[in-house]
Amino acid sequence: MPISTRFMIWRPLATAAAAALTVTFLTPAGAHAAPRESKPVYSYENAIREAVWVDTGIDYDRDGKSDRVAVDVVRPREAAQQGRKIPVIMDASPYYSCCGRGNEGQRKTYDESGNVVQMPLFYDNYFVPRGYAFVGVDLAGTNRSDGCVDVGGRSDIQSAKAVVDWLNGRAKAYTSRTGSTKAKAGWTNGKTGMIGKSWDGTIANGVAATGVEGLKTIVPISAISSWYDYYFQQGAPLYDSGPDWLSDYVDSPDARAKCAAVQQQLVDGAPRTGDWTPLWTERDYVKDASKVEASVFLIHGLQDLNVRMKHVGQWWDALAKNGVERKIWLSQTGHVDPFDFRRATWVDTLHRWFDHELLGYDNGIDDEPMADIERHPDQWVTSKVWPPRGTDTTTLRPATGTQAGVGTLGLTPGTGTETFTDDPQHSETDWAAHIDQPTPDKAGFTTEPLTRDLRLSGSSKVTVTATPTTSTAHLSAVLVDLGPDTIRDYARSGEGITTLTDRTCWGVSTTGDSACYKETQAKTTDVDYTVVSRGWADLGNHASDLTGVPLTPGKAYTITLDLAATDHVVPAGHRLALIVAGTDQDLIDPPSTTPTLTLDLSRTKASVPLVGGAPAFARATAGSVTAVPEATVLDGVTAPSTVQRVPGGGR
Repeated sequence: MPISTRFMIWRPLATAAAAALTVTFLTPAGAHAAPRESKPVYSYENAIREAVWVDTGIDYDRDGKSDRVAVDVVRPREAAQQGRKIPVIMDASPYYSCCGRGNEGQRKTYDESGNVVQMPLFYDNYFVPRGYAFVGVDLAGTNRSDGCVDVGGRSDIQSAKAVVDWLNGRAKAYTSRTGSTKAKAGWTNGKTGMIGKSWDGTIANGVAATGVEGLKTIVPISAISSWYDYYFQQGAPLYDSGPDWLSDYVDSPDARAKCAAVQQQLVDGAPRTGDWTPLWTERDYVKDASKVEASVFLIHGLQDLNVRMKHVGQWWDALAKNGVERKIWLSQTGHVDPFDFRRATWVDTLHRWFDHELLGYDNGIDDEPMADIERHPDQWVTSKVWPPRGTDTTTLRPATGTQAGVGTLGLTPGTGTETFTDDPQHSETDWAAHIDQPTPDKAGFTTEPLTRDLRLSGSSKVTVTATPTTSTAHLSAVLVDLGPDTIRDYARSGEGITTLTDRTCWGVSTTGDSACYKETQAKTTDVDYTVVSRGWADLGNHASDLTGVPLTPGKAYTITLDLAATDHVVPAGHRLALIVAGTDQDLIDPPSTTPTLTLDLSRTKASVPLVGGAPAFARATAGSVTAVPEATVLDGVTAPSTVQRVPGGGR
């Protein structure tokens, strides 16, 4: 595939030419118009590559010495020679050695002096020639760092925060892991932007939530905002293992030998009961959103079943309350980096974002729409703000229909009851495919075919009053768009992308560090229904999100389930459905019993953010149109793989 000249490999410039261009680049604004875009005027081939070890001030591996984290730096030599202080782009990761970064699983490699040769991803290749330093931090307990991995806790966050402090002259660093020769960061102005996908982006969230001075912006991609919500939702277990498994997955051999005590703390602090413990409080960044001073450019897949969209909704809303400058991209993919679903636009947008936030360039990106949303594969729309103005929470009510378990959804409160029995062998796709058929494992409620498009934007809640027959019960609530569509195939390998063999180049390549990456394209599938949003809970958590209790069979309980944030248009001719059921196969674990639950429909409702609110729903459900074809389970997206999911490992 031919590529634009703009994105071809930039050849290293001769020293004289680089110097001449740099003079132009640094000309005072009073002499020429202020720059709007950083240019690749520095040599990447001759960039300074160095390693330092930053003192974190903590001793998690209990060896009597403060833990030091390894920091690999790539920065333009000419800027150093000129005495020009430059900003930093930083990715702090546990994956640089064990698992790799990006779609091609790149790992750090080193020369005989211990300086980095290959820095994973394109950030250094692209931004160092443009006058930035790139810093890759090995989280404590990984690769060449001391300490222990504590999965989003103090050690993880301090690993990266200490580096921001060092870049701003507030922390110590050394030229070796055990030596006493200090390393200064006099080459930087301290302005730092953190970026990363999954665990890496989670660290960016956590460091921003400390309010550390010098962190100007973060770009969290598919990132966690509260670790409890990675493993549980309102008491319902989402995985069959805890953070100790994840810690062991990324630990260096040294850490495994020293960190048994930390591993045990992870086991003890994360009981499979789903109860909230102090361990989760420490790893909840949402509660500290008021401390965030950095701007936030957030990217996430609407169908990410690894780090689910609940992490977006709660973090975004908390940041909004604090007036944080924000931007957001929402794709149709699963757990995928924007470099692999919208590459050219992503690189250009990220470039302008960092130029604005770290170099102070007035390039207009702050005046552009806040949100980019993928409405169909490779088809994007924008919103000036997100959720859009005019979005209002609308209460939708389920009611009984002419068949048991096949009800209606509207604005009028319903009466009566519906009953279902938990079946852990079935999932949201089974329920959606059989929405118009009485089945024993779910209660479904649908609108009539819409006469107008209806847009959902934001986070929903579903309140149910249910009477169980046993002492334990798990609940699932799902919003579904019933109607044919072509979507990204998020639930299969690639999570919505196919990797090709052709490569395109995004920066300067050197021996051992190519800036050229395999192209991708949308992997699509035809469906008869699309799950829009989902949420889960243990009914035993009815009185508190923090602690569950045994249920009394035959007693009614009311609980409100938080559903994941979304932005989705249900088009005219389609129907909107609410499904309430038990265990969602492969997405939550089943309870210890097999309950039958009876819903009191007069006390059950869905609170849904609709653009235009209740009037828009009333207009969209007025009149009649031709009904959509009946769904078939074979056309639906299959349930996700049962393979243990890892936040960002190898991607």
